Amino acid sequence: MILLTSDTETKPTLAMRQAIATAEVGDEQKGEDPTVNQLLERVADLLGKEAALFFACGTICNFVAIKTHTRPADVVLVEQMAHIIRAESGGAAMTSGVLMEPIASARGIFTVNALAQSLERVATAPYLYSAIPRLLCVEQTHNFGGGSVWRLNELREVCEFSQQKGLATHMDGARLLNAVVASQTTAKDFAGCVDSVWIDFTKGLGAPIGAVLAGTREFIAEARRYKHIFGGAMRQAGIVAAGCLYALDHHVERLQEDHDNATYLAQRLSEIEGITLRDPKPETNIVFFDVSRLGLDNAMFLTLLQQHGVKMGAVGHSIRAVTHLDVSRADLDFALDAISKVAKSSSHKIREIRE
Repeated sequence: MILLTSDTETKPTLAMRQAIATAEVGDEQKGEDPTVNQLLERVADLLGKEAALFFACGTICNFVAIKTHTRPADVVLVEQMAHIIRAESGGAAMTSGVLMEPIASARGIFTVNALAQSLERVATAPYLYSAIPRLLCVEQTHNFGGGSVWRLNELREVCEFSQQKGLATHMDGARLLNAVVASQTTAKDFAGCVDSVWIDFTKGLGAPIGAVLAGTREFIAEARRYKHIFGGAMRQAGIVAAGCLYALDHHVERLQEDHDNATYLAQRLSEIEGITLRDPKPETNIVFFDVSRLGLDNAMFLTLLQQHGVKMGAVGHSIRAVTHLDVSRADLDFALDAISKVAKSSSHKIREIRE
């Protein structure tokens, strides 16, 4: 089965498994795991932050960061299709008791004007009746925006405006290193725009477990307490941190291969009759396309495609395909052939109905 549902489908390589098997370990909760500590130092340096904290996954990084930055009944401003709103089960509302104010954008990259309009909506009623805006969140790259990349000047502009308005800033950096490779901008420059930021190791970087949140020493000290409250503390976590360290050493530059494969996939998809690309030129490793002209709904298309040995996913009204280190160019050709077969079969059926 060719797995294009997500870059979370990646499996650890043999060399990564060997690094995991030989990792030094200790009690992570007590700060005594040497491999975790090495990872935290590496990531803090990479992002230009004072301190960092290890987590099992990125969603809890967002939960802890929001909890640390806010108080119950505060407002968090975030792009309308951000992962924090659309794909984390409303967890920030449960764990932090915050309101989410959406910011309008075309592909996840909003402007200062759009942010200002959202702040104006928050302040519609007088002070005593309004919730307090406390935090701005940005997503890099933007998942449901098709892997779109915040350019440094765009990011800096909205974050500086946000800080002028007294808001803290947080980056959901699940695919930050994809943005680094695509834009040739350092992670430190991107991270320098925000107060807190995390990176995920389980997507394009190919580790089985792990994400790291970074910020000031004071922020991380408080975040550590919430990590414990949320049940995020671990014991001999070095066995997974070793996979993350291996990924930093071996799987960052190769992200360009995933981006090139996504571009290839999009180009070839555009040649298949009945397929409509949402973005003909993907910036990173995510491709969205529409199959409605085939006369199929998403569920039927995905079922037929899986029967041909290819698995993708649906997001909203679109099909999403994500390239990653376990998908080769040959795998993409296999997937494209499968899509062509589904498309031709559907076209024949539509013609028969019309006749």
